[in-house]
Amino acid sequence: MRIVIAASEAVPFAKTGGLADVATGLTKALAARGHEVTLVLPYYRQSISERIWRQPTGRFVEASLRDQKVRASVVESRIEGSQARVLLIDHAHYFDRPGLYVEHGSDYPDNCERFCAFSRFVMETIRIFQLQPDVIHANDWQTGLMPALQQIEYRNQEGFENTAAVLTIHNLAYQGAFWRQDMHLTGLSDAYFNWNQMEHYGQINLLKTGIVFSDAVTTVSPTYAREIQTDAFGCGLQGVLQFHCGKLTGVLNGIDVDIWNPETDPAIPMPYSKETVRHGKAACKKRLQQHFNLPLQKSTPLCGMISRMSEQKGFDLIKGCINDLLREDVQLVFLGTGDSQYENFIRDLTLKRPDKVAATIGFDEALAHQIEAGSDIYLMPSRFEPCGLNQMYSQAYGTVPVVNAVGGLVDSVIDCTPETLADRIATGFHIREYTPSAFLARLKDALAAYREEGVWNTLIDNGMSCDWSWNRSAEIYEQTYERALSNLPNHPR
Repeated sequence: MRIVIAASEAVPFAKTGGLADVATGLTKALAARGHEVTLVLPYYRQSISERIWRQPTGRFVEASLRDQKVRASVVESRIEGSQARVLLIDHAHYFDRPGLYVEHGSDYPDNCERFCAFSRFVMETIRIFQLQPDVIHANDWQTGLMPALQQIEYRNQEGFENTAAVLTIHNLAYQGAFWRQDMHLTGLSDAYFNWNQMEHYGQINLLKTGIVFSDAVTTVSPTYAREIQTDAFGCGLQGVLQFHCGKLTGVLNGIDVDIWNPETDPAIPMPYSKETVRHGKAACKKRLQQHFNLPLQKSTPLCGMISRMSEQKGFDLIKGCINDLLREDVQLVFLGTGDSQYENFIRDLTLKRPDKVAATIGFDEALAHQIEAGSDIYLMPSRFEPCGLNQMYSQAYGTVPVVNAVGGLVDSVIDCTPETLADRIATGFHIREYTPSAFLARLKDALAAYREEGVWNTLIDNGMSCDWSWNRSAEIYEQTYERALSNLPNHPR
């Protein structure tokens, strides 16, 4: 198939969150499976790096906005080790900025214009470069206008007649909702500003637009696909998703196993395999304790957490049970930034209990790998989690995750019970109730299992035996693409 993937970020070009990993991971996997894949991205300031090859194509694309045409150039690049093509949309006013979406904690006021323009630039790039895709795959609200453009303006144009529009929702909480007066920035008729298409509670909603006009909608785990159709997780769009549930599929993300592989990871002090995990992790744990000036206690379980420090990531649970938790024989290591109240909470802990708690407030990619390798237990008590990646990294590195039973955490971590242990499929521990006491109780279960060598070895072995590669996910995306194509009115059956 010929596939065009459009996203607002992708590694190594620009990254603020998991979308960047997913866009690149899926692109590489589909290309490796023999598809002709083009990834189209904004050309941000962050993309300007000596490490990234890029070359002007000499071609330009135009978009009609505010009753005037805006023009962008197209720059070609590539992803190392992949046959996929990368095209960067270069428009300095829109994309040459300090941040991707936010500066000094506030959204750019022209984000609607920026990403409506980007969506139109992508569609014109497809036309001018004669890509003739079977599938145009949009991601999140930033490209939510693209399915509408495909259906309304491009469906009958040459090269688009048999093209399916697919949208992936990475986090439903971010919807691209803008005031009604921004409708003209889409370049579409006001007739589409209605409750059944682009309007949502008096605003234009670009994520809803993508859902309504797509031929298929995916999200990043099967459980999250079900959750977002409920009042608890639907973020106001549950009714829209219920109505369109027939085209909604949950596909669990993969991870880049070339980067996250304990056998070949250059960031960790002693690489290891499933066969050498006990020896390798012991060495990595000792080095991690030395790095953070923690007591070198080999038998004390070390719990790691790499996360945005926010309530959504479960820091309210940790704060609510921290006094009881620190009475246990345990060490805690944190890496991340976030809300000031939780950053200060963690800083205070490191000062009060330097024998048990250590942290780096910031982000360090190499240290993230070292925490995954050196920890015995990984904490991920998220309030909600569309997919999550660290629980997969953890299992690949022989680190047992303790997770809240939501979203992709349910789909990727098999709860430790007598039955799942007997069946040799258990890989971690589920928190069944979002309360500090329930979190502490399940963590104590993990600490108890840690002291039973046979049980712990089983959990490690099961997790390290899982296939977390993007190849597994790409196969399901292929099936989704085929279904979307088969439902097109002009598609040859």
